[in-house]
Amino acid sequence: MNVLVTGGAGFIGSHFVKSLLLDDDIAKVTVLDALTYAGHVENLGKAFLDPRFSFVHGSILDGVLVEQVMAGQTHVVHFAAESHVDRSLQAGLPFVQTNVMGTQVLVDAASRHRVERFVHISTDEVYGPLLDGAATEESPLLPTVPYAASKAASDLIALSAYRTYGLGVCVTRSSNCYGPAQYPEKIIPLFATRLLRGEPVTLHGRGEHVRNWLHVADNCQGIGAVMRGGVPGEVYNIAGGTDLTNAQLTVMLLEVCGAGPELVTYVPDRRANDLRYAMDWSKIATEFGYRPVRDLTTELAATIDWYSRNPERWAPLLQTSRTARPLAVPAGV
Repeated sequence: MNVLVTGGAGFIGSHFVKSLLLDDDIAKVTVLDALTYAGHVENLGKAFLDPRFSFVHGSILDGVLVEQVMAGQTHVVHFAAESHVDRSLQAGLPFVQTNVMGTQVLVDAASRHRVERFVHISTDEVYGPLLDGAATEESPLLPTVPYAASKAASDLIALSAYRTYGLGVCVTRSSNCYGPAQYPEKIIPLFATRLLRGEPVTLHGRGEHVRNWLHVADNCQGIGAVMRGGVPGEVYNIAGGTDLTNAQLTVMLLEVCGAGPELVTYVPDRRANDLRYAMDWSKIATEFGYRPVRDLTTELAATIDWYSRNPERWAPLLQTSRTARPLAVPAGV
């Protein structure tokens, strides 16, 4: 397989690239990444030492470049996206441009080059909030915030390429991922990096928002299974991690970081903060034997240890100081 990975210098994308390079059936891996604020070549590490690996710096909105890198690819795994909810509340247009228009550029090129499989990476947020039960792949898409709406639209753009052109599209929708080397704006890396510096953290409302936490390696396992054997035109939910309220997650982070509850402050809830996400992942379990194996307590400690041992990877990215006003963070996204 010759695999093009868009957004491969980001958090999940870089973990996926490194997992691909462990497999003998991979002939070539090409990463296309614009290296915006959350993408860093350092995330790819030793991938640069593998002769099967190549990196292309560029945007998925650049049709000429996309046409060039698409030539010869048998598989595409499309991670590239604007993905931070708070940023989408401040300015939604970049999310529509990258997530919707960028996906259209990619599927058009992939269709012309007769790519065998196109895996579009999406999120549980497209289903919207669920007070009880769990969304299946057939559940309606009811996104709340601009980010989730742009991802729902990009899901439909990708699936339309299957229905219209016969492109081998599969969509994966994952729950919240955590693990080493995540940009420090999502709740786990943001809280970890602040607590390691003895700085306060903030929770929206009373921290009652519920998210399912899935280790990035387990997510990559599911994505890899879909890349190899997913049925074109199908959607696959990837979940099975641990459900926690943000308050419960914060208690765990305090314990691992050796910090006290006095560092937690509460702020009024943000606009359109979905209370709970939940997905039924029995389809991927039944079809591929997928089952997450990473223990949250163990892997959360390992994640915090990575941030503790690698301050040069994240400290320069933070603009706050010990005396700065703490930032309000999204509800686990």
